[in-house]
Amino acid sequence: MSRAIDHLMIAPVVLPLAAGAAMLLFSERRRTFKATVNVVSTFALVAIAVTLLQMADASSMSAASAGAAVYRLGDWPAPFGIVLVLDRLSALMLLLTSILAAASVVFSLARWHRAGAQFHSLFQFLLMGLNGAFLTGDLFNLFVFFEVLLAASYGLALHGSGTARVTAGLHYIAINLGASLLFLIGVSLIYGIAGTLNMADLALRIPHIADGDRALLETGAGILGVAFLLKAGMWPLCFWLPSTYAAAAAPVAALLAIMTKVGVYIVLRLWLTLFGEAAGASAQFGGEWILWGGIATVTFAAVGTLASQHLGRLAAYSVIVSSGTVLAAIGMGQVGVTGGALFYLVSSTLGISAFFLLIELVERGREPSQDALAAAWEAVEDEGDVDAEEEIGIAIPATTALLSLSFIGCALVVAGLPPLSGFVGKFALLTAALNPSGIAQGGGPVTAVAWTLLLVLSLSGLTTLIAMTRAGIRAFWAPPDRAEPRVQVIEIAPVVVLLLLCAVQTVQAGPIMRYMRATAESLHTPRGYVTDVLEPIQPSTRKEGIP
Repeated sequence: MSRAIDHLMIAPVVLPLAAGAAMLLFSERRRTFKATVNVVSTFALVAIAVTLLQMADASSMSAASAGAAVYRLGDWPAPFGIVLVLDRLSALMLLLTSILAAASVVFSLARWHRAGAQFHSLFQFLLMGLNGAFLTGDLFNLFVFFEVLLAASYGLALHGSGTARVTAGLHYIAINLGASLLFLIGVSLIYGIAGTLNMADLALRIPHIADGDRALLETGAGILGVAFLLKAGMWPLCFWLPSTYAAAAAPVAALLAIMTKVGVYIVLRLWLTLFGEAAGASAQFGGEWILWGGIATVTFAAVGTLASQHLGRLAAYSVIVSSGTVLAAIGMGQVGVTGGALFYLVSSTLGISAFFLLIELVERGREPSQDALAAAWEAVEDEGDVDAEEEIGIAIPATTALLSLSFIGCALVVAGLPPLSGFVGKFALLTAALNPSGIAQGGGPVTAVAWTLLLVLSLSGLTTLIAMTRAGIRAFWAPPDRAEPRVQVIEIAPVVVLLLLCAVQTVQAGPIMRYMRATAESLHTPRGYVTDVLEPIQPSTRKEGIP
């Protein structure tokens, strides 16, 4: 890739860092200015992410390597220096993150961004941490970006006041501090044995680890995996997630939907890169745990979805279903299944984020004492900061009809029903699982694991459909003793756009699925990734006896 492209790679980290830091210099009374900076920065990230995805795709198609672009900070080559690595997967996650961020920040402009302090700066710092985690090429800087995004998410989880939000937020902070400690322990053990934290360099060194040290290396990897799977929401480590996500402010919860995918992304990246077929005695280490843990997660979340009496908890358990589905698919270790899982990951994340935003609109109009946003307005009014009654945008007509149609769209995507993209993703995933040798080759014997995955995903879709239908009846058919909610265009527009993106994903399923398949192939054969990252020092590593 050209030098200009290399410099563009660091923009998803530098841009939100600069925007967030600049906004800290201004008083909270300058909310209009801060909102403008936040919106401009976020939409710029969308444009940058689209450009980077196109570049990663074009480079991968035109080169014999994996097409990974490497940005060497200080011009120090890996593994000695800090590197950012852009490939198909990281570009995909950057684009998904920026789209969710754009929808969330637009939604927040109507009211939510005025419900607490430093919302816009924390929002940008969260984006910096997320983008850095997707781009980094070594475990040490993964920890740094991990802590940045967690620190920002702590403030956003508490945004808006309210007893339930503060209680859930404090639990969230305590759990993630524990996860950070596990992260440090796991990284320390791996570095002590392998002598490096660069992912590509680790992929070369792990097959040659001495037998006496391999148990300690795998212990470190296991501890590291627990930290990531806790963030991904795998059962039984997901106990913190429903309360935290259900209590968070609507635009915050919509963006937090990508947070679980950070854990999924890291598991996908590290497991296939470090413990793939070329890992020697450690090949496929932990694969069974990921597979059956994912299946158990989907089962647990399906029961939780059916038992949910509130829309917020229903959406939170849907997040767990999504993570569990992708984890189970990763654990199967098949290229086709992984490709379908990536398609499903994008679709389910878009649908769940739209659902979180929609819940705020559907539940608007309740008694003020029951409304979390009303409690936030009371706190803001007490400070004399802003006029809580001020609203942005124009109220739309036929509100209930539009909300109900949006609810149906969310239900179709989240439950994985036709004709939207949730069904396409599940169908592609299960088709690959049930035809491990490919349909063109006449298929092969269907394993018990594939049948189990088919059964679990089918039942989870059924329970989600039942829960969503019940919730829809309560929200739209039962005669509520309340006035029709006042909804602004600026609030409903992000929901509609996210659902339209799911529809676009359905219409363009062919090209998108080819991209996902190519991404999965490069992940399952990481030799190109390793070569691209370490190419400048390959001769020296060979002198050390590392092939």
